[in-house]
Amino acid sequence: MTQSHLRISKAVIPAAGLGTRFLPATKATPKEMLPVVDKPAIQYVVEEAAASGLSDVLMVTGRNKRPLEDHFDRNYELESALGRKGDAERLARVQESSDLATMHYVRQGDPKGLGHAVLCAAPHVGDQPFAVLLGDDLIDPRDPLLSRMIQVQEEHGGSVIALMEVDREQIHLYGSAAVEATEDSDVVRITGLVEKPDPADAPSNYAIIGRYVLDPGIFEILRKTEPGRGGEIQLTDALQQLTQDETVGGPVHGVVFKGRRYDTGDRGDYLRAIVRLACEREDLGPDFRTWLRSYVTEEM
Repeated sequence: MTQSHLRISKAVIPAAGLGTRFLPATKATPKEMLPVVDKPAIQYVVEEAAASGLSDVLMVTGRNKRPLEDHFDRNYELESALGRKGDAERLARVQESSDLATMHYVRQGDPKGLGHAVLCAAPHVGDQPFAVLLGDDLIDPRDPLLSRMIQVQEEHGGSVIALMEVDREQIHLYGSAAVEATEDSDVVRITGLVEKPDPADAPSNYAIIGRYVLDPGIFEILRKTEPGRGGEIQLTDALQQLTQDETVGGPVHGVVFKGRRYDTGDRGDYLRAIVRLACEREDLGPDFRTWLRSYVTEEM
């Protein structure tokens, strides 16, 4: 088994952002801890990694992010209180987050962008391929994406990026990929990448979404990558170099995702994600949908 074809077991979750779009709620609370129905957004992401067989999770954090560590740790006082009350259901839900995966943490220090956050994971990851999951994108577990990306990486080596088709006028909000078709309808070969291009300059309407499976060769490139858009070290810029020189870390493929994705990085999309997930819950959905229909009818 070659280096690029080692079995993937580690996931990296960058979580050092300031969450300025959600101020003042994020003044003292990490944006990753904002609830999506009754679980913090970050728990959905760790659950996805664990469901894909990635039992070793490194979270790249920053100042004021201690609640993330506390959430995935045991809370013996709370567990004891729930146990004394005989509240087995809530006890199981509290313990669930601490049993998902083996959690590790490293601080990014200076906020130098996503590329720098990924580079902070190099000592932990070593020379193994690894996954990167961004906390703003929640992928519905009924539409597995990460496991498919891992499968593609094991078949082809190199790196794999999650892509989604968006309206052309929205591509400036994302990284954009130049692609070539492959024998698999949901897999493309990526030949170039541009970070948040003007729609007229975008190579396609295939947008990068927040899931990556990366060859460890990306670290060598990130160490040499100069700050780009926004004065930050952009992961997209490093991946663009990989597309041009396969000798560093193999080819770059994309998996085109057409399933359910919930964007919690924008206030409007965050609210829509909560409504959609609440409507689909067996315990909340029936009553909530009834109320929602009534509310919409009265307001419209």
